[in-house]
Amino acid sequence: MAVPKRRCSNSKSGKRASHFGVKPMKLQTCSQCGTYKPSHVVCPNCGYYQGRTVVEIED
Repeated sequence: MAVPKRRCSNSKSGKRASHFGVKPMKLQTCSQCGTYKPSHVVCPNCGYYQGRTVVEIED
């Protein structure tokens, strides 16, 4: 069974884990109402998705 010869240093494990940080969400504007929303998600403001109204929003 493979076992590491030496303990992995803090800097080495930190370099490896440098890509694990949380990144901010990418937001796009809704083509119907112009509010910001995540891509590939129904607009929470108007219910519009891919050129049509998917969800009826009550005012």
